[in-house]
Amino acid sequence: MTELRKRGGGGGDPDTADNISDKEAESDDRLGLPGDGEGEGDVDSKTDAPDVPVSTADTDNTPECLNKALKGLPPRKRRHSGHTALQQRGRPARWKNYWIRGLLSICMISGFFLIIYMGPITLIFVVMCVQIKCFHEIITIGYRVYRSYELPWFRTLSWYFLICVNYFFYGETVADYFGALVRREVPLQFLARYHRFISFTLYLAGFCMFVLSLVKKHYRLQFYMFAWTHVTLLIVVTQSHLVIQNLFEGMIWFIVPISIVICNDIMAYLFGFFFGRTPLIKLSPKKTWEGFIGGFFPTVVFGFLLAYLLSQFQYFVCPVEFNSDTNRFMVECEPSDLFVLQEYTLPAAVQSTLRWKTVTLYPFQIHSIFLSSFASIIGPFGGFFASGFKRAFKIKDFANTIPGHGGIMDRFDCQYLMATFTHVYIGSFVRGPNPSKVLQQLLMLQPEQQLGIFHTLHSHLQERGLLPPAAVQAE
Repeated sequence: MTELRKRGGGGGDPDTADNISDKEAESDDRLGLPGDGEGEGDVDSKTDAPDVPVSTADTDNTPECLNKALKGLPPRKRRHSGHTALQQRGRPARWKNYWIRGLLSICMISGFFLIIYMGPITLIFVVMCVQIKCFHEIITIGYRVYRSYELPWFRTLSWYFLICVNYFFYGETVADYFGALVRREVPLQFLARYHRFISFTLYLAGFCMFVLSLVKKHYRLQFYMFAWTHVTLLIVVTQSHLVIQNLFEGMIWFIVPISIVICNDIMAYLFGFFFGRTPLIKLSPKKTWEGFIGGFFPTVVFGFLLAYLLSQFQYFVCPVEFNSDTNRFMVECEPSDLFVLQEYTLPAAVQSTLRWKTVTLYPFQIHSIFLSSFASIIGPFGGFFASGFKRAFKIKDFANTIPGHGGIMDRFDCQYLMATFTHVYIGSFVRGPNPSKVLQQLLMLQPEQQLGIFHTLHSHLQERGLLPPAAVQAE
């Protein structure tokens, strides 16, 4: 989540249970909507929605080696409202947290580079692992409520639905990008042909199991949890699928969006840490306008330079395709115009200022400006959404997987929103018809259907003058 830190200043940690007002706490004591239990008769108990146990995610799980290295600094303490920014400045506890976050960030970024080096297939598996962990963190919050009633099958059905949805999305991906492999293997042909029917049947089985698991006087809670699972699937699994779709368009469409969100995260945190004064949003009082604005300009510059660097390499710009001869992914191609240097004429006002008439850029660099702008202006709202969710359930972090950062979901709340925007942006402004996908669909047709399409296409090309008439061909 983008960190727009406010340097010093009043108020406690906004993400802990102690900082939620009494009025808000009372309204959060029930999981349901306002007025739950009124006029419902004896179908649902008024105790249907219990308090949400406070998460253990805010326990200190810093590795011992880091604790020893930073033992000169006291553990992190809660701020008090009477402290001024001047009193908080340079406080050792803040610097310890700063160093922990910084060192772990360097480790994660280094791991990200290693994964990129290992290739597309590794990236796909990493996206799947991140998706599963994010799903686990969100579902665990709901399970803390559910298990207090000893109601059956919540976790079992949640993971079952996760498997069903992943089967559907990854099956679609295999059919789209592994057409040659599907045509070669008879079992895969059957699964591809009836993929959507099989997916629906699997989901229907889970739906029936949920209906059979309903327990009298707890119907409402069980439907809350059913909705909880499906919203989690929508947020996590659907957007993870879009991340993989972006990857197949070329690794640059995967690397640049993720990198600029990371850059904005870091720069907003630094500007907020050192210069933050003005609160940005009530959901996260430690987010500041200084961090929000300060993170924008470095992110745009970083994205522009990164786009220039990666556009020079086929490995990053070529669509990821599966080679059926070698059974490996292939990233070799003739780069599209998007990744070929072009000369642009500058506006007259800019020419008079810079004394340059033209500039030479990769067209993708222009696209990177729009991606960076979204990551800096709209992307943080993914973090604000997550902050509101955590405040609603009185937890500080989704989990304690990464010391100083929280859970995996705490790191990827903005990434999912960015992945969706990137996918929509590619489909709207970049990608045209894909000949390879069309060819794969044609090759899966019956021979007589293929011949019919061939004759129709042949006649069409002759009418347009792109092919000589049949009489000339006979001669």
